[in-house]
Amino acid sequence: MAESLYEAIGTIKLPRFLKVRQKFEDNRIEDPITVIEEQFSDPTIRNTIKPGMRIALTASSRPIHNLDIIIKTIVRLLKELEASPFVIPAMGSHGGGTAEGQKAILTAYGITEEKVGCPIVASMETVCVGYSPEGHPVHVDAQANAADGIIVIGKIRPHSGFTGTYESGLMKMMTIGLGKQHGAAVCHNAGAKYLATYIPMFAHVILDNCNILFGIGILENAYHKTYMIKCIPAKEIPEEEPKLLQKAYTLMPRLMLKDIAVLVLDEIGKNISGDGMDPYVTTRFGTPYVTTDEHIQKVAVLDISKDSNGGMLGAGWADVVTKRFFDKCALEESYVNAITATIFDGVKIPMILKNDYYAIAACVRGSVEVDREQIRMIRMHNTLEVYEIEISESLLDEARGHPDMEILSEPYELEFNADGNLW
Repeated sequence: MAESLYEAIGTIKLPRFLKVRQKFEDNRIEDPITVIEEQFSDPTIRNTIKPGMRIALTASSRPIHNLDIIIKTIVRLLKELEASPFVIPAMGSHGGGTAEGQKAILTAYGITEEKVGCPIVASMETVCVGYSPEGHPVHVDAQANAADGIIVIGKIRPHSGFTGTYESGLMKMMTIGLGKQHGAAVCHNAGAKYLATYIPMFAHVILDNCNILFGIGILENAYHKTYMIKCIPAKEIPEEEPKLLQKAYTLMPRLMLKDIAVLVLDEIGKNISGDGMDPYVTTRFGTPYVTTDEHIQKVAVLDISKDSNGGMLGAGWADVVTKRFFDKCALEESYVNAITATIFDGVKIPMILKNDYYAIAACVRGSVEVDREQIRMIRMHNTLEVYEIEISESLLDEARGHPDMEILSEPYELEFNADGNLW
């Protein structure tokens, strides 16, 4: 039976590839410490801190460039004002929905007690701090709620499951991050369609009933470097965050070449995107509430990132994965996140083939209304690294004519080892 499967795929002649660089806006903050110190000196921020206060700082499950430095700097500044800071993982149901799993995520990002200079208090216990206008109980982390103040730190960027005035950012960090698995489940129960409504609805309850001191909104450029750090007084977060979200949309990485038949990703993972792979790159969205005019016909995923620890959310949006990928899947831990979010498609199992060659070849074989001898194809390490990619030779003339693309190599054949893998 296995032989007939691979006979059905056949011996596909893969195209030659060449390396190219996509050039995006590259303004970035080189010295985040100085930026934070300057912002912290604003009396509207600094005067929220009083000697002796215990202050909780939120830390996200998403990788944020310089987050360890940002937190370490805030911890130092708080201690200089004689406050007692501590860090809490604010990440909904991520990390398998356990305190240990969430703390492990922070450790993987270099956020440890030794590095940032304060305790990391991980717990899944929450308390109800009020009710939404529709009667939903609104929960926050019990340790954060018991503190004298909370500083909400988070990256502001478009969400992949819905569009709204608030997407991923400080309001979501309060609602779903601080809410832990319980709060995330309550907010998600009605489905992604209502997240644009519930995130600000729940966040306003938290702003009214918890001592949120201020927020620190972070923007990154397409190279995932720190573009902006902005301290925002608590009462101004609802007004200021939408402005930052609109800027974040302009900074997003993307594929500059269109009408792609096959996309090959070396890896996906939760450390790469909340969806495992960025839908704004792959065109594969988990809900019908975000769409794009572009559609890549077939997506092959070859492996799971090491830092994802088997988290295979995103597999369901691939068409083909390798046996190596499947063998690394931590299914039950991945299912916790899917159940909490009420979106199951991302953890479905796609076609599983024995090696990289057949995973790629099957996608070429399955593409329709294309010239397979001149297949339009892109390979990239993951959807974080959109700036240097490999394109098939059929795209060379378009890349040469694109003002924001640079050719980095001559065409070459992909090299597979004896097992049919690219490494």
